Amino acid sequence: MDLSYEMILAYMVGIIFLFFIGRIFLVPLKIILKLVYNCLLGAILLVAINFIGKTFGFTIPLNIFSAALVGFLGIPGMLLLVALKLLYF
Repeated sequence: MDLSYEMILAYMVGIIFLFFIGRIFLVPLKIILKLVYNCLLGAILLVAINFIGKTFGFTIPLNIFSAALVGFLGIPGMLLLVALKLLYF
């Protein structure tokens, strides 16, 4: 098999192109996975608050929006949900 310099250069350019395409798709995937992880942690925190608050008659509905709010904002998001619950009910 006769490999010329043009063929080797074409392979190298192709491999570099695949590397950059892979990097372009990897960054959004990391962001999405981090958001899903934070939403799951937010849901677990909401379940814990509901478990403790059940004895006092205080519960916060567990849905994707409340879990995402707690996942994005953390403890301030949980305090916001508690404040909204206390203000409206």
